[in-house]
Amino acid sequence: RRIRRAVCGPPNRHPSKAMDFFAKRIVIMGLGRFGGGVGAARYLVRHGAKVLITDTSTAEQLDESIAALDGLPIDYRLGQHVEEDFTSADLIVVNPAVYQHGNPFLAAAAVAGVPTTTEIRLLISQLPDRRRTIGVTGTAGKSTVVAMLGHLLRKAPVMSRVHLGGNIGGSLLESLETIQPDDWVVLELSSFMLHGLNADHWSPGVAVVTNCMSNHLDWHRNMTNYIAAKQVILKHQKSGDQAVLGESVASWLTNSGVTRHVVDGGDGGIKLSVPGWHNCFNATCAIRVVDAIGVTGDYRSNGLSDFVGLPHRLELVAAHDGVHYVNDSKATTPQAMQIALQSFNPATVHLITGGYDKDIDFSECIALAAQCCRAIYTIGATGDSIADVASVGKADVIRCQTLDNAVVETKRRTRHGDVVLLSPACPSYDQFSNYKQRGEAFANAVHGQIKGE
Repeated sequence: RRIRRAVCGPPNRHPSKAMDFFAKRIVIMGLGRFGGGVGAARYLVRHGAKVLITDTSTAEQLDESIAALDGLPIDYRLGQHVEEDFTSADLIVVNPAVYQHGNPFLAAAAVAGVPTTTEIRLLISQLPDRRRTIGVTGTAGKSTVVAMLGHLLRKAPVMSRVHLGGNIGGSLLESLETIQPDDWVVLELSSFMLHGLNADHWSPGVAVVTNCMSNHLDWHRNMTNYIAAKQVILKHQKSGDQAVLGESVASWLTNSGVTRHVVDGGDGGIKLSVPGWHNCFNATCAIRVVDAIGVTGDYRSNGLSDFVGLPHRLELVAAHDGVHYVNDSKATTPQAMQIALQSFNPATVHLITGGYDKDIDFSECIALAAQCCRAIYTIGATGDSIADVASVGKADVIRCQTLDNAVVETKRRTRHGDVVLLSPACPSYDQFSNYKQRGEAFANAVHGQIKGE
């Protein structure tokens, strides 16, 4: 169906770069639930574009994003795509998560000569200085490194303002006018985003790669393509740029004149309030960056001592009767789940795991978890297959189907000193809109159980 929102006042036609969008018909393909589509839509409307948002999801599924755009002169086509929308557009802004290979609508647009771009490509085309942009990618840890960098840079005694954006949430398009040439921009860059940036021959002045493990093969089709997308962050760097590489990707090539910094482990002298050896590694990556860009100050040992971490990443949501309940809903890969397990004494862990099946082999990590965890509670579309693998181990295995059931079951089995860890090793799309909703559901279920005693 197609709906029309209320029309607001005349568009802001500044700055001059944005005037290219004035009166152009621009289609946003995929509104999304994390703010990228919202930010692009607001930016384009503000600069006079005629915006159509088209998404196969329904208005009910996109209610939060649509509400964020209420009152803007935007057309919507929801629940379906229509080829004519794409072939008659002046520009298409594609949500990074849209599967593009063989997409019939994008193919029709290409035949019609309609150009495509993404929110992050719009952003980097407007940033004042590539050399003062720090890009962070990796299969695990990139959000935390971005947040740590923001924390450190804002503490620096003499430092310009810092802007965080990209995959960490929201869109910097909405605040472009506030970004000054001397500011630092820190971007979390997913493989989807980097895949698109290759067309612009763009890499950040400071590139960080934490690691690279199997992920998103349903989108990239194979590991070779996934690695190639990640390597775009280094591919177009220039002489004088900086590259900070985790030990597992230290063999990746960098261009002539780029200064390389290899992080081969976490600095044990760093004071952190968040758990896990991986966070020591993340902190070391962030410190290497601030070293590389010439920041001075007493940040090395205690600059991150008051960093509390990010929601849904080993987040303590409750402690009750000596049991700690930890929300690691962002752990959407087997490797991320293994990292979470290494943050605790595994013999105390009651692991809740499972979710959407994106065709990744988790048998090895589940088998290991089953040998060391106290119990494993399986949920979601992959729950039964995970339970089958785990059943050969020492841990109790409880097939729970839903997250609420799993929390109820943990209550019956935990004792003082135990940890209930939600670390799904899978995306959330089988039962939840996104990992945030899943994490919030876990926290609500835990608090509900505690109050219900």
